[in-house]
Amino acid sequence: MIEKTLEERGNRYGEFADCARISQTLKSYVATELRNQGKVLTNTQREAMEMILHKIARIVNGDPNYDDSWRDISGYAT
Repeated sequence: MIEKTLEERGNRYGEFADCARISQTLKSYVATELRNQGKVLTNTQREAMEMILHKIARIVNGDPNYDDSWRDISGYAT
């Protein structure tokens, strides 16, 4: 059962290790910029931003036409 789920996710989002690398790179870059600018986000802001970056990584690494990823970004931004 889990193998089928992992295969489906891999087809949709690409290889997990690649997505993780992209996601962590984006999050690290943004965190560094926030520190450099002396900005502190609330927990809610930081979590929403990190989830948006995670979804962006999935779009970059996987299927950019998967509408659900774009809707999720909209939801986290709201």
